[in-house]
Amino acid sequence: MNRTELLLRLSKSKILILDGAMGTMIQRYHLEEKDFRTPELANHPKPLKGNNDLLSLSRPDVIKDIHRAYLEVGADIIETNTFSGTSIAQEDYGTQHLAYAINFQSAKIAREVADEFTAKNPDKPRFVAGAIGPTNKTASISPDLNDPGFRAVTFDQLASAFKEQVEGLLDGGVDILLAETIIDTLNAKATLFAIQEVFEERNIPLNPEEGGIPIMISGTITDASGRTLSGQTTEAFLISVSHVPLFSVGLNCALGAKELRPYLKVLSENAPFLVSAYPNAGLPNEFGQYDQGALEMAAQIEDFLKEGHVNILGGCCGTTPAHIAEIAKIAQKYSPRHIELAATGDE
Repeated sequence: MNRTELLLRLSKSKILILDGAMGTMIQRYHLEEKDFRTPELANHPKPLKGNNDLLSLSRPDVIKDIHRAYLEVGADIIETNTFSGTSIAQEDYGTQHLAYAINFQSAKIAREVADEFTAKNPDKPRFVAGAIGPTNKTASISPDLNDPGFRAVTFDQLASAFKEQVEGLLDGGVDILLAETIIDTLNAKATLFAIQEVFEERNIPLNPEEGGIPIMISGTITDASGRTLSGQTTEAFLISVSHVPLFSVGLNCALGAKELRPYLKVLSENAPFLVSAYPNAGLPNEFGQYDQGALEMAAQIEDFLKEGHVNILGGCCGTTPAHIAEIAKIAQKYSPRHIELAATGDE
């Protein structure tokens, strides 16, 4: 049984646990500018501190430690350290030429740690999701208030950058591709277009049921209006990405578990795919910090489980291994959401 088949089988019998925040954990190491510089970047003219994706090249030991910390508390799936791994996002630091290497090495690191834990306990296989962030440019919104028609990036530029990222992640050995924190669905469509192009070139089936690499999509509701940054409701977002046979669709970031619940309910009632949720540790305080403890967050997430809304659970900003440990513990008491495809009569 290959890893895709194993993942599909497991998803039918249990709620899968995703890891927590990478950035929150990196902050605990109090890294300095020198930690972000490889020998190749010793004389790089721009500051690099804060470019967390680079740590996969300069401090792989830190990234491995973080992956291990989440696997030790029960995560089934760990995300690669590639949230800003496109050449577009890396342009801010002048490191766009390293995009492929960042993705390849990040996937390789996560693969090694996941395999290490699977070898120790074959009854609990671990998986690697290649994290694909939204980039720092949107295809639907102008960054210039005086020129609403202006776009800082084109669809083709996005698709090309995402294609390079996907190739690096696949070559590094990921099991899943996860496009996350989607604030602009047009960016997500460029991601899906790039994935389809790579799959076609590599003869990878698009449908995971046919042996393809599973694709997860996770959108972000940015405020109390219940819309993404580019203005879509949860249901509209779902419809916009449903042309691809996804492994899962879900929501992450921006909101805490309590605030995410009504939008998750919409997905649960309408999605013909598995549903994922990885909220923040509550809402940020006035200093931008997340105060919600592990027990409080897990108690709020339990409402998702009681109502049968989710198949995949994890944490986003502010979450730590302590949060994931409590979420994993509670999830064991519940069955995963059951998908009913009313349109076809299938279950």
